[in-house]
Amino acid sequence: MGGPAGERGGRTPEGTAPCSPAPGESEAPAPANRSAGGCQPRRDIVFMKTHKTASSTLLNILFRFGQKHGLKFAFPNGRNDFDYPAFFARSLVQDYRPGACFNIICNHMRFHYDEVRGLVPPNATFITVLRDPARLFESSFHYFGSVVPFTWKLSGRDKLAEFLQDPDRYYDPNGYNAHYLRNLLFFDLGYDSGLDPGDPQVQEHILEVERRFHLVLLQEYFDESLVLLKDLLCWELEDVLYFKLNARRASAVPRLSGELYRRATAWNVLFSRPAPSAIRR
Repeated sequence: MGGPAGERGGRTPEGTAPCSPAPGESEAPAPANRSAGGCQPRRDIVFMKTHKTASSTLLNILFRFGQKHGLKFAFPNGRNDFDYPAFFARSLVQDYRPGACFNIICNHMRFHYDEVRGLVPPNATFITVLRDPARLFESSFHYFGSVVPFTWKLSGRDKLAEFLQDPDRYYDPNGYNAHYLRNLLFFDLGYDSGLDPGDPQVQEHILEVERRFHLVLLQEYFDESLVLLKDLLCWELEDVLYFKLNARRASAVPRLSGELYRRATAWNVLFSRPAPSAIRR
């Protein structure tokens, strides 16, 4: 499960060569502060779509904006994601040609910064969504658990509680789809989800995320995050209005209790740092 984003993983033959926008496709100038006389809407956007973080709702917002303005999307070639859980590579983009430039990238991938950077203009805006790792683990366990073979050993009625009593007994880091059930955010962002929490690389990777992404939205503060996104992109309020997609009914699955929440946090500790609001660079 290794490979820091942008430093390992598959590469296209041209390495990190930048894209070359066709005449008339270049991005509008970077927006000035609204109070200083207005700004131009940003149209070149990389959305690193993480799992189980309300990301489908944001995906729909981007699709709607892109279709409204006739923007060019980088879509996967023949499936709904970019060959996830393999690292992203430019060759996975539908109709990709060396030097091709796109406005919006927003389908699921395992992030590879250099490969993504080569598909968009230099001043593209990078965004992603994070979530409380314990809550994300709960959601991921219920959604993906049936396709993770080591969970088939769990025999009790409450498989999540049984697993959290002794996760090392069941977890196989090399097992099929195992990445879904530990430090999934770290994995999606292209890092080694099996790192020891005390490894200096953990903090280095977190700081790298802060440097590379202009805005990190938080699922727990989704509406507030969208307000920040609207201001960052210089969009109108109507551009970020939404209906929830793929949301789990509140009564569908019991929420983690205090002790199980603590255990889930400890099991997914690599991104378990409190954040009071969205991170904006």
